Amino acid sequence: MPENIEVSDHPEASRFEILVDGEVAGFAQYRRRPNKIFFTHTEILPKFEGMGLGSRLVVAALDQSRTAGLPVVPLCPFVARYIRRHPEYKDLVHEDYLDLVEDGE
Repeated sequence: MPENIEVSDHPEASRFEILVDGEVAGFAQYRRRPNKIFFTHTEILPKFEGMGLGSRLVVAALDQSRTAGLPVVPLCPFVARYIRRHPEYKDLVHEDYLDLVEDGE
């Protein structure tokens, strides 16, 4: 596992990026609205797959959304699946979109 991993928000690009040794390894795209954040797509570049970076990226994005007080709309299947598997994040999901993270989806 790489040691130098950083996740940062890039609002000008509407995405969170995960960097490994300064190189972009993946991103989570979003659309931010005044009262919620829609996660639309998450991608880890092929050479970085299998390192758990997708989960680290999503955790950082969800934690920052929580800190900002923004309910989450997990349109991205990866983000929805992560929340489904980690119910401690389910309270972040905007109430109108809970069906996206319900068990059995």
